[in-house]
Amino acid sequence: MRFSALLLTVLLVAALPSIAQEKSEADKLSVSLSLNHDAFFGFNPMLAASYPVSEKTDLTFYGIQWGAGTARAWGNWTEFGIGLNFKAGKFAINPQLGFTMGSLLSSGAAQPGVIGDGIVPNLTINFDDSKFLGQFYSGYYAALSNKTVSSGQATNNYMHYWVNAGVKATPWLALGAHFENLYLAGGKRFNGGSLARTDGYQWVGPFVQVSKGAAGMRFSFGADLTDNTSFSANDFYKLSFFFNF
Repeated sequence: MRFSALLLTVLLVAALPSIAQEKSEADKLSVSLSLNHDAFFGFNPMLAASYPVSEKTDLTFYGIQWGAGTARAWGNWTEFGIGLNFKAGKFAINPQLGFTMGSLLSSGAAQPGVIGDGIVPNLTINFDDSKFLGQFYSGYYAALSNKTVSSGQATNNYMHYWVNAGVKATPWLALGAHFENLYLAGGKRFNGGSLARTDGYQWVGPFVQVSKGAAGMRFSFGADLTDNTSFSANDFYKLSFFFNF
């Protein structure tokens, strides 16, 4: 009995450095969760993770559950991607390559969802210091598969980008402005020919952000600058809850 207890103690002591090393490696991983809701997509939560591979470079991952909102009709549209984040002073430059699962890009939501629905090269640039904050995002959503089967169906390609900037009025309050654009960039028809460019929305307006430590909330709102020929008719409103771990 004493020998068994001694052996167990020795094994535990021997395992402690390995456990400590594994915990130390896991602690290097940064995770952020954004619970996003807006006037076009509805609820679209996003989780991002980064792991340092050098002093100024991180390996990054992200996932978006578009299908939690209106995109449930697009084969429960889902996006996953990977990239690298480069730190340059107060800037973080993050090119990534994403892939979508669903039906929006591969058939214009006319057919069932598939893996490899589309490919999404994208770029995010963040700026953050003691007084100012800002972000630029641009992503091109291109059909990776063609699942059209009849006349009237087409693949879809979209361009989505935004830019915002603000000032930190207090340690917990930031105020700024947001501009965002989404449009159908084209696509291939089943019976030949291409889709024409069509406006989705051009949102512009102010934002207010409140935060404490690693958690906060941002509300953006304003006007849609597109006319009645666009495929989105709502005013501009977007609400995000964010948590950083």
